[in-house]
Amino acid sequence: MHAKKGLPMKISVRIALGVATAAVLLAGATACSSDSDSSTSSGASGAASTGKFAKDSGTLVFGVVPDTASTQQNYQPLQDYIAKITGLKVEYRESSDYAALIEASVSGKVDIASFSGFTYVTAKNNGAKITPFASIITKQGQEPGYYSEAIAPANSSISKIEDFKGKKVCFVSQTSTSGYLYPSYNLLKAGIDPTKDVTPVFAGKHDASALKVSQGSECEAGFAEDVAVEAQPGLKVISKTFVIGAPMTVSDGLPADLKQKIVSGLQNVTIDQIKAAGVANADSDNFKKTFYALAPVDDSKFDVIRDLCKQTKAAACNG
Repeated sequence: MHAKKGLPMKISVRIALGVATAAVLLAGATACSSDSDSSTSSGASGAASTGKFAKDSGTLVFGVVPDTASTQQNYQPLQDYIAKITGLKVEYRESSDYAALIEASVSGKVDIASFSGFTYVTAKNNGAKITPFASIITKQGQEPGYYSEAIAPANSSISKIEDFKGKKVCFVSQTSTSGYLYPSYNLLKAGIDPTKDVTPVFAGKHDASALKVSQGSECEAGFAEDVAVEAQPGLKVISKTFVIGAPMTVSDGLPADLKQKIVSGLQNVTIDQIKAAGVANADSDNFKKTFYALAPVDDSKFDVIRDLCKQTKAAACNG
């Protein structure tokens, strides 16, 4: 699950994810405040605690970028589990792109968010008051993370990344960790300037990048996260690079006791625990393909992204 309007220019976890929302109210709540107002309710216990919510004290806004067409289905079981452990309603807020999620985070419009590593660092650089607390593990025994894959059409003569020079190359977006930052670094290592030695095409989503490359006309080669590549026929993988796991973040403005409830409830949760809690669709193929567990992380984990920014000088790093 392995992606800031008004800001120049992901996280695929994942993967990788305008801002459309549907108002969701806490069942049985007797009062709610307007957007960004301070709140006095922090969870099912009803204990008084002041804090600032993106929407109101009965609702947690969960921000995500749609990396693929199935993003909402992928996240639904996790969203439902958050509702169970907090006693609050959880509103899914799907940003149009990584830049829009960055902007929503900076302006305090999301309480919990699933970023890519690159998007998280960019959001922090732009003043977002957020703290990373967990990262998605997609398979048992795996470190938190996923793969950025360099791809070409199955029948292409391209056999190594050096062959990308002079080609029309699909990226995801300029703020995508596995769809631009890592690919830029790998191209540079191969002696290819990603801004001058290829014709870049920004597909917007990982599955769109994989599709365009498989068709071989608009893009002769490209990059996408592993889940999208596996789902798209007609591709071959030229190389792959492990990407630091996409962080989940919590707003610093939430009441302290609610933040603790979110962090302690999610930081080491596994898919088996989510199933045991009776969450619908936790057994769905979409969820099982993209989620096995969450593992604790902190800000220092993403220094590797900051280092890649220095090495690639990617424009989005300064956003």
